[in-house]
Amino acid sequence: MRENRKNNETREIKFTRNYTKHAMGSVLAEFGDTKVIVTASVENAKPKWMAKEEEKGWVTAEYSLLPASTSTRCQRERTKVSGRTQEIQRLIGRSLRACVDLNKMPDVTITIDADVIQADGGTRTASICGGFVALSDAVEKLLKEGILKENPIIEPIGAISAGIIDGEVRLDLDYSEDSTAQVDSNIVLTQSGKIVEFQTTAEGEAYEYDQMLEIFNVAKKGIDEIIAKY
Repeated sequence: MRENRKNNETREIKFTRNYTKHAMGSVLAEFGDTKVIVTASVENAKPKWMAKEEEKGWVTAEYSLLPASTSTRCQRERTKVSGRTQEIQRLIGRSLRACVDLNKMPDVTITIDADVIQADGGTRTASICGGFVALSDAVEKLLKEGILKENPIIEPIGAISAGIIDGEVRLDLDYSEDSTAQVDSNIVLTQSGKIVEFQTTAEGEAYEYDQMLEIFNVAKKGIDEIIAKY
């Protein structure tokens, strides 16, 4: 619940880098009670589907809710990935690709794995933020090792959730807010304010144009604060 937190304030946000030993980049991303372990793994090869003559790399993502991450145990997706999981994986992947120049990472594939160990709203946006931190740490190591000749990261990105509850725009919704919101939004922006993703859906009554602008502006404020924590 939103206690002692203004509508335009985020929950407590924390990034603990180098959280695991083996990954090229790893972080525990915490947005209030939402906690996601995000890692970046590197393969010195391009995806099999990519044409041989293309001299560029790739960034992709996988996402998972671990069984005890929610109040009732969710099943492991061992053989079939749900539509929700596919949607979130694609969102994370395309968001991270939007902040890199793939031509500057030839024959390198970076896979971001986001595993939610505790869910309380905003897992996809926390995964994107943690994904950028893990990605940037992996890129730094690849530069030091000489595998990459130049930094492919164009600029940082950040992501945050927002919504309209009882006619008011609120930032960084926890589960209790998200489950009752009249309008639900997930926003991904670059540090310079360019839009990567602006998913805003009315769950019931339609919303106004001015409310859409308010959602964007409050999200921009939150994302600026998040990027400052990287």
